[in-house]
This record gives sequence, C-alpha cells and structure tokens, in this order.
Amino acid sequence: MSIRRAGLPATLKMRHNAHYVEEIISRSGAAIGRMIPIEQIQPNADQPRKDKGDLRGLIESVRAKGVLEPLLVRHLPESDKYMIISGERRYHASRAAGLAELPCIEKDADEAETLELALIENLQRKDLTPFEEADGLAALGDRFAMTHDDIARRLGKSRSSITESLSLRAIPDEIKALCIETGVLSKSQLLQVARQPTETKMRELIRRFGLGTVTRDQAREERNPEKKVRAFRFVPPGKEFTLVVKFRRNNIQREEIIRALREVLAKLESET
Repeated sequence: MSIRRAGLPATLKMRHNAHYVEEIISRSGAAIGRMIPIEQIQPNADQPRKDKGDLRGLIESVRAKGVLEPLLVRHLPESDKYMIISGERRYHASRAAGLAELPCIEKDADEAETLELALIENLQRKDLTPFEEADGLAALGDRFAMTHDDIARRLGKSRSSITESLSLRAIPDEIKALCIETGVLSKSQLLQVARQPTETKMRELIRRFGLGTVTRDQAREERNPEKKVRAFRFVPPGKEFTLVVKFRRNNIQREEIIRALREVLAKLESET
C-alpha cells in the first residue's frame, strides 16, 4: 500500500483554532507553520486525556480530507523530534490513515510552558471525562502553584466549578472504575457520589444511578433530608395554569397547605 505524503489537501491552506492558538501566539512570540514528517513527531507524556476514544470517524475524515487543523508542537533539539502540545488524536488518526507528514504549528516553548499549554488546551475541550478534567486541573494547580481562582480565570470558568471538579479526586480509584463500568460519568452525579460518607454508600448510589432508580436531585435530598422541599401541586381540569406551593420540611399537614394558600390569597387581594 502506498504511503500518503500530504497531511493537508493542496487546495487548502493551514488554519488553526482561534480559541487557543492565536491567543498563544499573541502572548509569547510568533509560531511557525510547516509540514513535519510524522516519524519526527512524538506524543506528550503529560497529556491529560488518557483515553483517545473511538478514532474511526476521525481516521476516515483524515483519509478523505487530510488534516484540516494543524497540530501545535514544540521542537526538542536533543532528539530532533517534535513533541505534541495539542492534537494527539489527529496524530494517532493520521498514523492509522498512513500519512507521512502532518501540518504543524511549531511553538518556541520551554517545558513548563509546554505543559501549561497542553493542560489548558485539553481542559478547554468538551470530551474529557470528569475524572480526566479533575486530574488536569490538579496538575495545573500543583505544577504552577495556581489557586482555584487562578485556574478559573485561565479557563474562563467559575471558581465553584473548579472546586467541584477537583473534589472528584477524593473518590477512590476502585469507585472511579465502578463509575466507568456502570456508565455513571455525569459530573452532577459524580459530585453526589463524592459527597457520600462511606465507600459502601458510594457503591450503592452508583448502582442506583446505573439502574436509573434515583436522580441527582433525589440523591441530594437523601443526603440532606433536613433540606427536603415538599410541594403541593394543583392543575385545574382545563390546564390553564399550574399552582405549586413548596414547603421546606416533611410531613406537611392538609391544614398547613390551606393556611399557606389563604396567605397567598390575602396577599393578592391586598394588592388590588
């Protein structure tokens, strides 16, 4: 089988993703676009994405259209290789598609900046698992002495979102494996798992999430029964409106609902 030489169709110019590459160039010097032999490119050991996912669709796209978005790489003079800062899935798909060279943007960066850029770029993507995101955030904080506020500003997220993601690292590895096995990978569900007091309760909640017998909100209420909200709901036969009265404690009596409705009615009548 012949080896394809070009990673970019002849009719197209190299382009790059403006959401991070242009910002990188503007901050710390010009980057150089060039075609690099694939054998001179090597993955980054500090890549936060552990699972490359299903590459079949990307491989077919590369075969049909080439690599439309260049990789961001850093030159390693000691080995004359180029380390990938971002674009590892494109790299692996291109190898599988038989490409001999790839379009790359070469960035002059030291090891610290390479790691920071790789972590930030990957954390901006949407396909990391919550566990991979938590590990990437922790690496960013540990290696660059960033606070939760610092990380939030760099990634354009809220501080609470960063703190919540990092709290997932408290889940033991065996419990994480169980989450992956049962398909419980929603961040909102995992936060409820992380907040359980024991591993036994974590396992039980994961089982119930997997079976669909409990929702995130129900799990939260079970963990904080004193904060449960009980509601009286009324929809007339014509369904022209819905009335909901919520109470912040359990075992609401009929008389208490009537009293609450009378208070609402009195308030409305006093404003006419």
